Amino acid sequence: MATAAKADTAKKTDSKKTAPRRTRRTNRRDPLAISLLKKDHREVDAMFDEYEQLEKDAEKLALFNKIALALKVHTQIEEEIFYPEERGEVEDDLMDEAYVEHDSAKKLIAEIEAMKPSDQFYDAKVKVLGEYIKHHVKEEEEPGGMFSQAKKGDEDLDEMGERMAARKKELMAELAPAQAN
Repeated sequence: MATAAKADTAKKTDSKKTAPRRTRRTNRRDPLAISLLKKDHREVDAMFDEYEQLEKDAEKLALFNKIALALKVHTQIEEEIFYPEERGEVEDDLMDEAYVEHDSAKKLIAEIEAMKPSDQFYDAKVKVLGEYIKHHVKEEEEPGGMFSQAKKGDEDLDEMGERMAARKKELMAELAPAQAN
């Protein structure tokens, strides 16, 4: 009898080992609008990480200009397309906070753009901006956050993503030359 119980336990253990492992969803399954925004998030995060390693002012300035451009374009496509079209699909509190967080980030970007890398607090402001953006990204991407709520809605997020990609291309061309500090 004890041998039969051990055999049953062994079978249960073996079946758990051979059962397919559940993995976290990847961007490949996300609709285009969400995957584009997440891709932007990853790119900016990597730039902030790279900034932390720089020592020369010219390199810091050049990389911050890229960060600022990416954030300006990203926030604009979210505010022009994603947020307005997801209003009603996403909780109002989350949407309102996102707009306020964007506004605060834009103000901090403008402060940094008015400075030189050699100025006191330049690096600290860039670091705080990076932390602020990471917080904002976490709120958008976390389970139950803006992106998961949007995916449950009725909007065609693939079609929206196509419009967002086109608008991003326009904005990059329009804003890139203006980035010279």
